[in-house]
Amino acid sequence: MITRRSLLVGLGVGWISTAFPAFAQQGRKRPRIGVLWHAGSAEEEKIPLGGLVEGLRKLGYVDGENIILEHRFPNEEPERFFALAAELVQIKVDVFVAVTRQAALAAQSATTTIPIVFIAVPDPVGSKLIDNLARPAGNITGLTNMAVELVPKRMQVFKEAIPGLSRMALLVNASVPEGARRYIEIAQTAARPLGVTLQPVEIRTAADIERAFAMTTQGRLQGMCLTSDGLIYVEQRRLARLAQERNLTLIGYTREMAQWTGMLMTYGPSNVALFRRAAYFVDKILKGVKPADLPVEQPAIIELVINLKTAKALGLTIPPSLLQRADEVIQ
Repeated sequence: MITRRSLLVGLGVGWISTAFPAFAQQGRKRPRIGVLWHAGSAEEEKIPLGGLVEGLRKLGYVDGENIILEHRFPNEEPERFFALAAELVQIKVDVFVAVTRQAALAAQSATTTIPIVFIAVPDPVGSKLIDNLARPAGNITGLTNMAVELVPKRMQVFKEAIPGLSRMALLVNASVPEGARRYIEIAQTAARPLGVTLQPVEIRTAADIERAFAMTTQGRLQGMCLTSDGLIYVEQRRLARLAQERNLTLIGYTREMAQWTGMLMTYGPSNVALFRRAAYFVDKILKGVKPADLPVEQPAIIELVINLKTAKALGLTIPPSLLQRADEVIQ
């Protein structure tokens, strides 16, 4: 069972390279790091962006001084992922950082030579980005967010918070069919022992969100479990607002969803820690380590955050046993 403080770090985490930086050997002072995000702006990405910048700074890299960060924001538009990936390859970035599955697949299609570090990809093996976690092979490695594996535990703590919960919606992005299918399968398996009827609710674009909530209301579903997805992350404030208007409970998958948007609770990896750790991969590659020799890592920190303000507004009493296990309780 995955606990809230599970240390699920991949192989080789403690290994420290003594090699001189490859770029220093080549006389290059400021390597370019291309970062393909998924949202539409740095403001929308400020939590993970802050983690990445902090991680790089702790390793001695400062944007504009000894590295250059080239950010691209596709705004969750499928064709822009590929166009911006090609653009980063064209300007010859030295390391390509790809955030989410869409960005990673676009990066993979754009280059077989530039080292790629993916972040927050749910299932890198199933997505055919790598062969296996320990030996990724090729020019790509990175960090998975274990998004599929954490769905059952998210449902479990949701049920524990709301003992009378018997009908639950699962929000998935159907524009990624294989990912949506896996989320639904694992959630349906988890729902049976919890005594919960699960209703998958699909969206493909932001325009589908109002309809998704209308379906949830019509189906008399008592709560909604979010799955880890770029579109859902970008639309988190809207999701929280629509839920509040309908007196619907939500459980998200990253801390800021409870802190910023007022969702009842969240269970999932720390975005800050995940993106901070990505700097390690960038550093190793700049020092000459091949991506194939860097095992893919799983999240080191899994957080449970509960918003008691929201619970009060919903007329809910969260069990003390669950509050004691929370990493943060928002009063």
